[in-house]
Amino acid sequence: MSDYQHHWKDGTPVHLPLGKIVCVGRNYAEHARELNNPVPDEPLLFIKPASSAVHITRPLQAPRDQGEVHFETELAVLIGRPLTHASAREVEAAILGYGLALDLTLRDVQSKLKEKGQPWERAKAFDGACPLSPFVPAEKLPEGNIHFTLDVNGQRQQTGDTDDMLNPILPLIAHMSKHFTL
Repeated sequence: MSDYQHHWKDGTPVHLPLGKIVCVGRNYAEHARELNNPVPDEPLLFIKPASSAVHITRPLQAPRDQGEVHFETELAVLIGRPLTHASAREVEAAILGYGLALDLTLRDVQSKLKEKGQPWERAKAFDGACPLSPFVPAEKLPEGNIHFTLDVNGQRQQTGDTDDMLNPILPLIAHMSKHFTL
C-alpha cells in the first residue's frame, strides 16, 4: 500500500485520492525505434498500481536482483473528476494539473516477458516504479508544447517535448476513457 499523496508545486496537498495510473507505451516514435520496437497503430496502454506511486523526492527503490533498471521521464496528467467515454473537450475540462512521472522499468524482465507474449507488470509495476513530481495547476501552464528534461547527477539524460507524442494529450486521454473509467 502506498502512502503517496498528490501535491501542488507550492507544497499544498491536492485533496484527491490516488486513482488509476494509466500509462502509454511507445508514444514517442524515436524512443520506440531506439528499442527496436514497432510504432503501434493505436495507443499501447498499461496500468501501474497505486503501490508504484511515490513522491519524486524519496530515494528510488527498485528490485536489485532483477537486472538493469531503465528510467524515462513522462508527462503526468492530474484528472479531477471521473471520465468515461469522454470527448477531448470533456477531458480538457477535467484536467486539474500537470506534473512529471519517472517510469521505472526492469528492462531485462520486460524483454523476457515480451518474448513469451506475457504482460509487463512484473517489469513496470513494482512498488516505487512510478515516482511523481508535484503538479502545476493546468491554468498556470501556457497552451501548447510542454518541454521537459531529466538530469541524473548533473548530466542530461533525457529531453522531451509533448509535441513529439504520437498521440496528443487530449485525444489520448479520451481514448483511455473508452477503455477505463479515469
